Amino acid sequence: MSDLCRTRRAVAQLALRTGGHTLWVTALLGCVLLAGIAIGETVIPWRHVLHTLANRLFDAHYPVDALDAGIVWNYRLTRALVSACCGACLAVSGVVLQSLLRNALAEPYLLGISAGASTGAVLVALTGLGAGIVSMSFGAFIGALTAFLLVVLLAMAAGGRQGGGLTTQIILAGIASSQLFNALTALIITRSANAEQARGIMFWLLGNLSGVRWPDVALAVPTVLIGVAICFCYARHLDAFSFGAESAASLGIPVRRTRTMLIAAVTCMTAIMVSVVGAIGFVGLVVPHAARMLVGNQHHRLLPVSALAGAIFLILADVISRTLLPGQVLPIGVITALVGAPAFSLILIRGNQAK
Repeated sequence: MSDLCRTRRAVAQLALRTGGHTLWVTALLGCVLLAGIAIGETVIPWRHVLHTLANRLFDAHYPVDALDAGIVWNYRLTRALVSACCGACLAVSGVVLQSLLRNALAEPYLLGISAGASTGAVLVALTGLGAGIVSMSFGAFIGALTAFLLVVLLAMAAGGRQGGGLTTQIILAGIASSQLFNALTALIITRSANAEQARGIMFWLLGNLSGVRWPDVALAVPTVLIGVAICFCYARHLDAFSFGAESAASLGIPVRRTRTMLIAAVTCMTAIMVSVVGAIGFVGLVVPHAARMLVGNQHHRLLPVSALAGAIFLILADVISRTLLPGQVLPIGVITALVGAPAFSLILIRGNQAK
């Protein structure tokens, strides 16, 4: 009986600790989201920011300058929301791929999705593919799915149909696909773009939130809610996959169906986000490792904390990209790389010292 009581007490303490982590990370996300709305190239008092939100959300009638209200509601709030959605999707995708592939360096762009999206966007923007009917974002989405399909076909053709062999073939096929589509993108830019077009395309390829508006929010929010919910439903399956596909199968988990569902969810989330904001690196690589240091390896805790941490990280990166150089907005991918590379190095060093 005493053993049972101790077990129940341990479970209760674990649930309390998990809820505590999620609660304070959620509170931090709220503060960071508000900072992302308030801080920018144009100085707007916090009072005006809060009054604008109150007017829009609760039909208050505070007097606010129309220009300030437009900047807050139509520019900064949309950037902050899309940043949060993108960060959450990329971080959760990184968690899922690192567990499925059992590779600490796995991230969403490992499957060639980013490279394919870049090629699709460049084709639409520079060659007129789609005759003006297809948007740049839709071209990026189609390119991302095409690249992923190529990865799947290459992995199956290489013979890795079962077990750990498939994991290795997916990684190698993803590297090959990325190199192929990166080369195609460079070729198209070299042959078809003038200097101004090349600059605009390179800015988009490094991550660009300047053009996001409410239609992008309407696309990003359902994507993150549905995608993260699907991944969370497979949290226990991901715990089993951490020990390998064979171990997961021995526990009665449908390996092929689980792997297909999760990779499809990751692919759709990443493809949609890349089509909206461009390629933003390091989020899906650094944030999952940082979240593991905070809450451990169990995915029912790791997934929600990673989603929240990814949202916080990308909102902060967006704020820095708008304020680091006066009068100039940097591509957000530059900030995530400058912050992510040293952070990942510190995590790697600390992990080795802990062993």
